[in-house]
Amino acid sequence: MHRVAVTGWGVVSPWGNDPDIFQQAILNSHSAVRALEDRADGPWPNRPAAWIEQFNPRDHFTLSQLSTLDRASQFALVASRSALQMAAANRQQLNLEQCGVYVGTGMGSAGSMEATYHSFFAEQSRRLKPLTIPSSMANAAAAHIVIETQFTGPNVTFCSACASSAIAIGEAARKIRYGEASLMVAGGVEALIYPSVLHAWEALRTLAEPDPLSISRSCKPFSKNRTGMVLGEGAAFFVLEAWDHAQSRGAEILAELKGFASTSDSVHLTKPSVAGQAHAMCAALKDANLQPQEIGYINAHGTGTQANDSTEAAAIREVFGTHAATLPVSSTKAVHGHLLGGASALELLITLKSLRDGRVPPTANLDQIDPECVLDHVLVQSRETPNLRYAMSNSFAFGGTSGVLIAAAVP
Repeated sequence: MHRVAVTGWGVVSPWGNDPDIFQQAILNSHSAVRALEDRADGPWPNRPAAWIEQFNPRDHFTLSQLSTLDRASQFALVASRSALQMAAANRQQLNLEQCGVYVGTGMGSAGSMEATYHSFFAEQSRRLKPLTIPSSMANAAAAHIVIETQFTGPNVTFCSACASSAIAIGEAARKIRYGEASLMVAGGVEALIYPSVLHAWEALRTLAEPDPLSISRSCKPFSKNRTGMVLGEGAAFFVLEAWDHAQSRGAEILAELKGFASTSDSVHLTKPSVAGQAHAMCAALKDANLQPQEIGYINAHGTGTQANDSTEAAAIREVFGTHAATLPVSSTKAVHGHLLGGASALELLITLKSLRDGRVPPTANLDQIDPECVLDHVLVQSRETPNLRYAMSNSFAFGGTSGVLIAAAVP
């Protein structure tokens, strides 16, 4: 059994592509949530969302490359490149047959599908782009990454709604743990700020109402006056390696992936289960060979919906017992939005950097804690955690799929 080292990470976010700037924005509750109706490419409804404005594809790709690159694939390639650069993973050093790519996404290439439907139905065109299929397939991002890296090991795309990238990262770690790979690029991506997607979520009645005082405060996880979630977009990717492999090539080890569990509620398509979420957290603790009291921080799924937040809080109290009263918990979706399949990866990056820096982020906009959601919430501002050794990142999805990751700090 091999220990799993994290040697690189990369991000594409509303605050840019620098992980340190991204983390500072999260720690300072600098909200990326804005009014969709302010966008220039409207008309859009008066809904809050967190989208990426400062991203020019021509800074990263040629026109020829862009002919097959959906926005999600663009984000994934840029974030994975950054992770590999940080890890100094030189292709000449690697056995490419022992290197692979695992990607999590909930809706895949939503932009390409949106453009296709618009062309076919709104413009009534019968001549669609020849590359419509390869640009819109759900595994396009992973395919582009392996082609660019020339990795010839495993290449899999995981689609399990909001737990997709947690499962992609966890399964990549397992590949390394059991000696089936020496290095994996793993992460998640989502780019779904499109009218059809937005209206579909509106129909489900899960989107947050605009806050009357400031639309940037519309998402309020665990708050008594929460009204729903806010959609976001972006990507986060990691380089995972066998510990001895990383050491042999002189790579800096940033953190350790210690535990992972993926379970099913098997109860309802959209309603979460306390028992199911508790089962997932317990299974991850067992996999990490840790006791509940050893966890020093939880990055919660915390969507801001009525059903999720009260269920997750109850599950945390069930698993952690009296320790839950002094166990820091926060949800960062309040400021970066919900990336669906990419959420787990973005939130794992926040968790890993919190472990490394000894400071955990707050839950923004949490002014009135719901009595059903009582926990040790990190309120108003970030909290110093100098002795933080182990942290948990939760992801709970429609369909009843759970993905829980546990990471360890490196002394």
